[in-house]
Amino acid sequence: MKKNVVAFTELPVVDVSGLLSKDEQEKLKVAHKLDEVAKSVGFFYVLGHGISENRAKNLKNRAKDFFSLSEKSKMQYYIGNSDNHSGFVPMGEEVFYGNSGTIDAKESFDIGFEVTDSTRKTPVLGENQWPSLSGFRNDVQAYYDEVLRLGNLIFQGFALGLGLKQNFFTKNITAPPSQLRLIHYFYDPNSPQDSPGIGAHTDYEFFTILLPTSPGLQVLNGLGDWIDVPILENSFVVNIGDMMEIATNGRYVATAHRVKKIDQERYAFPLFCNLDYDTIVAPIPELCQEIPPKYEPVHCGEHLVAQTIQTFGYLKDRLRKSQIEMPKNAKNLSSFGNPKLKNVD
Repeated sequence: MKKNVVAFTELPVVDVSGLLSKDEQEKLKVAHKLDEVAKSVGFFYVLGHGISENRAKNLKNRAKDFFSLSEKSKMQYYIGNSDNHSGFVPMGEEVFYGNSGTIDAKESFDIGFEVTDSTRKTPVLGENQWPSLSGFRNDVQAYYDEVLRLGNLIFQGFALGLGLKQNFFTKNITAPPSQLRLIHYFYDPNSPQDSPGIGAHTDYEFFTILLPTSPGLQVLNGLGDWIDVPILENSFVVNIGDMMEIATNGRYVATAHRVKKIDQERYAFPLFCNLDYDTIVAPIPELCQEIPPKYEPVHCGEHLVAQTIQTFGYLKDRLRKSQIEMPKNAKNLSSFGNPKLKNVD
């Protein structure tokens, strides 16, 4: 098996439009490209996604509308008021492992897959908190729906690239705990030059589809060097997360990344793509013929909940007060990825 996460100096580009082709060979060509970049880098640009610039522009405008509100107004939608982890996340609410306890210079607004049926609700699925701003719900939901469909397409591409049936992953997507974050990074010219926007981390889910608006993202390569990710017009940035590392038995590795301080205010919009809450994720048997399984099975939703509890202040507080319980067999933050983040700053 090819060595994972090589000493890359730039991100590869994948045009995924061929995955919509009726020509099976065209689909496989894209699928094999996805497999190659996921093995060797774990981060890549996506073109040919079919999502209009106007859709992305509307999302950015709604984010600016919300974050321009007063802190008091934003706190009406505080994520700690939610029972399904949705809403406004003020600066200082979350701290990533490897960030030395420092506060990330950002705030965010988080929404998830909307579930109104009480029988389907989970700690990360339910009704979103929607601000009463003109156009906010319509524009944010429309963006969420389109990028979620793109995520399903990429799931299908990964499946084909791994030699599996096209619906191997998507058959387990009906009400996924896939979260969209509207992130606002502050700029303070008086803060230390090495002040992080977001500390080094891996993502908890299968993969992330990011719409950045300015530079600042950095990715860790196989030599331990931080590589800048410049903006590529009309593209998304995709990276592998913890669950995909488990499912592929380490063939794909959750690649560490961070956001550095830059000399401007910025916004970013990641959608974290997941399978359904109760999906059990384990190394795929077809990928364990040469190398025995290296990972124990993980409950998809409980892993997400455990990682989230360890990151967010309001959930840590609920845990201390015994209002919630840590899922059994919870992994520590940054248990996946290569190299481990405990050796990275």
